Amino acid sequence: MKREYTPIPCALYSEYELAILRRRTLRVRWKDRYGMDRVETLKPVDLRTRRHAEFMIARNQLGQQRVLRLDRIINTKDEG
Repeated sequence: MKREYTPIPCALYSEYELAILRRRTLRVRWKDRYGMDRVETLKPVDLRTRRHAEFMIARNQLGQQRVLRLDRIINTKDEG
Protein backbone atom coordinates (compact mmCIF):
# COMPACT_ATOMS: atom_id res chain seq x y z
CA MET A 1 0.00 0.00 0.00
CA LYS A 2 2.30 2.74 -1.25
CA ARG A 3 0.99 6.25 -1.39
CA GLU A 4 2.37 9.76 -1.23
CA TYR A 5 2.92 11.19 2.21
CA THR A 6 0.24 13.63 3.37
CA PRO A 7 1.64 16.17 5.86
CA ILE A 8 -0.11 16.20 9.24
CA PRO A 9 -1.24 19.41 10.99
CA CYS A 10 1.53 21.25 12.87
CA ALA A 11 -0.55 21.16 16.08
CA LEU A 12 -0.66 17.36 15.97
CA TYR A 13 3.09 17.17 15.33
CA SER A 14 3.58 19.42 18.38
CA GLU A 15 1.44 17.05 20.47
CA TYR A 16 3.74 14.19 19.52
CA GLU A 17 6.78 16.30 20.43
CA LEU A 18 5.26 17.05 23.85
CA ALA A 19 4.51 13.37 24.43
CA ILE A 20 8.19 12.62 23.79
CA LEU A 21 9.43 15.42 26.06
CA ARG A 22 7.05 14.42 28.86
CA ARG A 23 7.69 10.69 28.34
CA ARG A 24 3.98 10.04 27.94
CA THR A 25 2.49 6.72 26.87
CA LEU A 26 -0.04 6.83 24.04
CA ARG A 27 -2.67 4.38 22.87
CA VAL A 28 -2.11 4.56 19.10
CA ARG A 29 -4.33 3.29 16.30
CA TRP A 30 -2.80 3.24 12.82
CA LYS A 31 -2.86 1.54 9.43
CA ASP A 32 0.24 -0.55 8.80
CA ARG A 33 1.97 -0.65 5.43
CA TYR A 34 -0.42 -3.39 4.31
CA GLY A 35 -3.50 -1.35 5.18
CA MET A 36 -4.37 -3.36 8.30
CA ASP A 37 -5.59 -1.59 11.44
CA ARG A 38 -3.23 -1.84 14.40
CA VAL A 39 -3.70 -0.67 18.00
CA GLU A 40 -0.93 -0.64 20.57
CA THR A 41 0.19 1.22 23.68
CA LEU A 42 3.42 2.99 22.75
CA LYS A 43 5.94 5.39 24.25
CA PRO A 44 7.12 7.78 21.50
CA VAL A 45 10.88 8.41 21.67
CA ASP A 46 11.68 10.39 18.49
CA LEU A 47 10.27 11.99 15.35
CA ARG A 48 12.20 11.71 12.09
CA THR A 49 11.91 12.75 8.48
CA ARG A 50 12.96 10.27 5.80
CA ARG A 51 12.27 10.29 2.07
CA HIS A 52 9.91 13.28 2.33
CA ALA A 53 7.78 11.58 5.02
CA GLU A 54 7.60 12.00 8.81
CA PHE A 55 7.79 9.09 11.23
CA MET A 56 7.31 8.44 14.94
CA ILE A 57 9.84 6.11 16.54
CA ALA A 58 8.23 4.44 19.56
CA ARG A 59 8.59 1.47 21.89
CA ASN A 60 5.81 -0.86 22.94
CA GLN A 61 5.35 -2.30 26.41
CA LEU A 62 7.79 -5.14 25.60
CA GLY A 63 10.46 -2.66 24.48
CA GLN A 64 10.07 -3.49 20.79
CA GLN A 65 10.61 -0.60 18.40
CA ARG A 66 7.81 0.61 16.17
CA VAL A 67 8.28 3.06 13.29
CA LEU A 68 4.97 4.68 12.30
CA ARG A 69 4.46 7.00 9.37
CA LEU A 70 2.61 9.95 10.86
CA ASP A 71 -0.03 10.20 8.14
CA ARG A 72 -1.05 6.59 8.83
CA ILE A 73 -1.91 7.27 12.46
CA ILE A 74 -5.69 7.31 12.80
CA ASN A 75 -5.88 8.48 16.42
CA THR A 76 -4.02 8.61 19.71
CA LYS A 77 -5.13 8.70 23.31
CA ASP A 78 -2.89 9.83 26.15
CA GLU A 79 -2.41 6.93 28.55
CA GLY A 80 -0.24 8.85 31.00
